[in-house]
Amino acid sequence: MDPALLRERELFKKRALSTPAVEKKKKEQEKDSTRDEPLKKKPKPSTVSTGPKLDMVNYKTMSGSTQYKFGVLAKIVKHMKARHQEGDDHPLTLEEILDETNQLDVGSKVKQWLQTEALIKNPKIEVTSDGRFVFKAMYKIKDKKSLLRLLKQQDLKGLGGILLEDIQESLPHCDKHLKSLQNEILFITRPLDKKKIVFYNDKTAQFPIDDEFQKLWRAVAVDAMDDQKIDEYLEKQGIRSMQDHGPKKPAPIKRKKPTSKRKQFKKPRDNEHLADVLETYDDNK
Repeated sequence: MDPALLRERELFKKRALSTPAVEKKKKEQEKDSTRDEPLKKKPKPSTVSTGPKLDMVNYKTMSGSTQYKFGVLAKIVKHMKARHQEGDDHPLTLEEILDETNQLDVGSKVKQWLQTEALIKNPKIEVTSDGRFVFKAMYKIKDKKSLLRLLKQQDLKGLGGILLEDIQESLPHCDKHLKSLQNEILFITRPLDKKKIVFYNDKTAQFPIDDEFQKLWRAVAVDAMDDQKIDEYLEKQGIRSMQDHGPKKPAPIKRKKPTSKRKQFKKPRDNEHLADVLETYDDNK
């Protein structure tokens, strides 16, 4: 064998034997360094808390103060309604409203929200041309004459009556005016929700009724009966109530599909169709 090749073979063996010893040392050094790292990185526990303190002064400016903002708005609307019912209908600025409601301590953000959004979009508040605010009632009535005029219009148009609570909200000093109009109006309690409705008392519809008929009418108790039970009772007594379900819609006309009928061809039997044409040629003739 070539001596040069043998020398190279011996050198290769030496290098192969020396390589694993170096890798083991590197791995051991890496393990030692990884063990020391968590000990160095562990922070010392701090005895002083770094969390934010709750300051009661900043309560009104916190992001969760939505309930507070709407509470301010509700107090304003209630005050404006009370002013209107007392006859004070002149418009006010936001500062004047906050002064009258004892809410001058509200923050600037709440004031801006009231000025630019809350009061403008509220259905019970009306904004004047100069940026002031006034209560917006259901009906624009100021005295008993305007109330009576409104009830007459409702009666003539067939719209019925008006809720008493809407009149109380709209008309200043409502109780005094209703008392003076007691002969011109009627109060009816709605059975569903027990709310009172005010109607115009149309005296042209009044006509005399026989006393005997009135006694019979008042003798029949129908408080605990609905319309269906009254109809059933009348039918048992042989009386049919008038039924009016409105105009009936005409039933749609059903169009029949044209059926294609095939003409049947009758075959002639025994030359019947040539009975007048045929002649007999007998040998006897």
